[in-house]
Amino acid sequence: MEKSLFLPDGTTVTGFVVLGDFWPLLWIWLIAVNAAAFLVFGLDKWKAKRKAKNEAVRRVPEKTLFLLAILGGSVGAILGMRVFHHKTLHRRFRYGLPAILVLQLALATWIAWRVLAH
Repeated sequence: MEKSLFLPDGTTVTGFVVLGDFWPLLWIWLIAVNAAAFLVFGLDKWKAKRKAKNEAVRRVPEKTLFLLAILGGSVGAILGMRVFHHKTLHRRFRYGLPAILVLQLALATWIAWRVLAH
C-alpha cells in the first residue's frame, strides 16, 4: 500500500521524520500552547495592575486570550485565570473557557473513537 502524504507515519513530512511520530508533535504543541496561555494570563494581570498607574500600558486583547484557549491552551488558560485571579469575574471567561475545554475533550474523544473504530 502506498503511503499518503496526509497520514503522519514517520516518513512523510519533515517534522514527522525528525520526531518519528505524530504524537510527540501533538504533545509538544499542547505543552507549548498551554504554557503560553498560562503566561499570557499572568502577563495581562501584571499589565492590568500597571495600567492603574500608567494609562499608556497596553493590555492583552481578550480575543488573544480566547484564541490561545481555542488553539489547545484551554487548560493553561483556566489555570492562569485561577492562579493569577484574572478575569474570574467575567462571565465570558468563567463559563467560556470551561466550555472550550469540554468541546475540545469531546472532539478528542470523537477523533479517538473514529481512529480506533477503523
